[in-house]
Amino acid sequence: MNTRPLPPRPGAQGPAARLAEILRVDHAGELGAVHIYRGQRAVLEAAPGHEAISGRLAEMEAHEARHLARFDAMLTDARVRPTLLAPIWRIAGFAVGAGTALMGERAAHACTEAVESVIEAHYAGQIAELGERSPDLAAELSQFRDEELAHRDEAVAAGARDAPGYPILAAVIRAGCRAAIRISEKI
Repeated sequence: MNTRPLPPRPGAQGPAARLAEILRVDHAGELGAVHIYRGQRAVLEAAPGHEAISGRLAEMEAHEARHLARFDAMLTDARVRPTLLAPIWRIAGFAVGAGTALMGERAAHACTEAVESVIEAHYAGQIAELGERSPDLAAELSQFRDEELAHRDEAVAAGARDAPGYPILAAVIRAGCRAAIRISEKI
């Protein structure tokens, strides 16, 4: 992935419009992540013998909820509307989380690994883009990215890549994340 910063858009609305896209898409991503973990927990907490993963999923959900709350505040401060697709992302996130959890713990971890890999690259691009124009936001995104990387690394260590059908499952989830990113920036 090219991590060279993009030049600001021309015109008076360029930087403001781009900031709105960044805040909107990042808010949408954190919203989806919270609901993925909720879906996974709904399945795994109901099944005996999954206490350890359920507790860890609750911790990761709490990280995502903290990120979401921060983006809620940033949207309000910048007077930017959230994505119009938020209700769809809630349902889709929960469905992906529950669906992968129904496939087993490793599939749930594969979901986390796939999502966090896309998000890490997404945040890295934004950090490079914002570095000089908005160093405080870039620093905050760096902190969030580091937490997402920790989630990814933990999922890999827990056997994400040993999930049945991992290559296909991960590819589908990554493609869905990339599509959601593109859509949420605009809508």
